[in-house]
Amino acid sequence: MVNRFSELRSKEIIHVCEGTRLGYCNDLCIDTDTGRVTALMVPGPCRFLGLFGRDSDYIIPWCCIRRIGEDIILVEGSISSWRVMRKRRGLF
Repeated sequence: MVNRFSELRSKEIIHVCEGTRLGYCNDLCIDTDTGRVTALMVPGPCRFLGLFGRDSDYIIPWCCIRRIGEDIILVEGSISSWRVMRKRRGLF
């Protein structure tokens, strides 16, 4: 099965065990030596109606992906280990 990145971006990522929606794929991590995708990056959920930015992003390792369907991507693993703090933008 061949997927383009533009096709992956339109698929919702869902955690199999908890049934939670993590969001949509925003970016990929690629190993430049082998040319393989190592992880999917998903932006965190919005805080209070999107006015106060977003929570931590998710970086989901490729080995945690269980199935890529026509409209969803099923993942399995520890959500807490996938969280990565967003970089804060300073005003100065």
